[in-house]
Amino acid sequence: MTENRKKGALLIKTGTNLTRQILQSLAKRGINAYTASSGTAALDHLEKNNVALAFINLETAQPATTFNLLAKIKQHHPQLLTVMTCGIDCQQNFNSIISAAARSIKSGCCDFLTSSDSPDKLEMIMDTLLPSHSVQQCAAQADPDKPGFDLYRIIGKSSKLTNIITLAKRVAFSSAPVLISGESGTGKELIAQLVHFSSTRSAEPFVRVNCASLSESLLESELFGHEKGAFTGAVAKRKGRFELAHGGTILLDEITETPLNFQAKLLRILEMQSFERVGGNDSIHIDARVISTSNRNLIEEVKKGSFRLDLYYRLSGLRLVVPPLRHRPDDLPELVWHFVNMYAPQAQRRITDLDPSMMELFAKYSWPGNIRQLRNVVMTSLILGTGPTLALADVSWILDELEPLPQRQPSLQAAPAMEFAQNIQLPQGALAGIPLEEIEKKTIIETLRHTDGNQVKAAKSLGISDRTLRDKIKRYRQQGELIST
Repeated sequence: MTENRKKGALLIKTGTNLTRQILQSLAKRGINAYTASSGTAALDHLEKNNVALAFINLETAQPATTFNLLAKIKQHHPQLLTVMTCGIDCQQNFNSIISAAARSIKSGCCDFLTSSDSPDKLEMIMDTLLPSHSVQQCAAQADPDKPGFDLYRIIGKSSKLTNIITLAKRVAFSSAPVLISGESGTGKELIAQLVHFSSTRSAEPFVRVNCASLSESLLESELFGHEKGAFTGAVAKRKGRFELAHGGTILLDEITETPLNFQAKLLRILEMQSFERVGGNDSIHIDARVISTSNRNLIEEVKKGSFRLDLYYRLSGLRLVVPPLRHRPDDLPELVWHFVNMYAPQAQRRITDLDPSMMELFAKYSWPGNIRQLRNVVMTSLILGTGPTLALADVSWILDELEPLPQRQPSLQAAPAMEFAQNIQLPQGALAGIPLEEIEKKTIIETLRHTDGNQVKAAKSLGISDRTLRDKIKRYRQQGELIST
């Protein structure tokens, strides 16, 4: 399935000879075009629809009216990309056109387009502000309440991803609890949404609870609700997330972050399908499917005593494991182009190609942050880079970050290390019995102090490359064992 870009473009106060060209260009890209004959109609459309780009026609007889409308649009939709259009001949009205163009850019427009401009300029604007690179997606769900918005999209074409999609759809029609596990950033919440919207409960609420962000007391109030006066600040009765999810699905995101006392209460709810609000005595019955996610191994958490075994059995009736990005190399190009489509308009950068060396590096990298990390790398490269090819050359610090993790290295070369040890006059036998890795660490730290933090001098003194030293410094900082250099 090819990604269907549902974002549309809005043409405000159309009627010039530019309108036909713009409509043809949008149609060629498969982008929905809408028109608004007045400022009021335009603002109303923007409130209800997902619009990526607006073309505003300049009323030359009353330019103040047009710029007042532009100001209102920017006030209510500051992220909306806008282009001012003008249907009058640029050659005959050069000075007024230059003045209007300057005012448009100063007011927040991305560009100024006249009927005298060549079709190539329009195409360049479209390619820059409305990129529509073809992307494969496994699943998507449109928002029925907001035309042009998607509730979720799952991008990729690898067999591992399509397999998990197939399994998710198979378990969807059961009401049994589902446990979705996988590393952070793999898209567990998207799979949870897929299960819900593929089920017979799809018309009912999908309620998410981030268990990691709430303390035990707040978690109980959030999930079960509370009665008026139950605690300080409870000025009114409040329904909890379980009650709000009645008939639908509740997602307990990162369930392993909940304390043991709360896990016992949660188990009772899952068994009895009833609970009392905090500070209340009335039993409230609910029918909500429970989906939970975890980036940890729940069996290991049970062994450590931080997760209840009976709750694990209750939650893991059906299990789905989302594969990490490093096991899905075929999805990398799709995801990169997806993020280009998403962020290139903000960077106002036209991307036509992906640097082969960058993609080769991506394929070799382990991606510990998974898709979330890839998204950030693409976004940074778009903003800081230049030219029509997406590459990492302009952001070299990303290259250092994406360098494949080195194999465990032997200790420093013997001669420089021994020479340094002699220079600081260590007593005989002082190093005996100390692990080699610890000696290496202490040597590096002391050398950095000796060179006042100059890494080039330190690397030369130690007989290692600058990059090797940077890698070791990065590791020590992560371990919290290196002073600032």
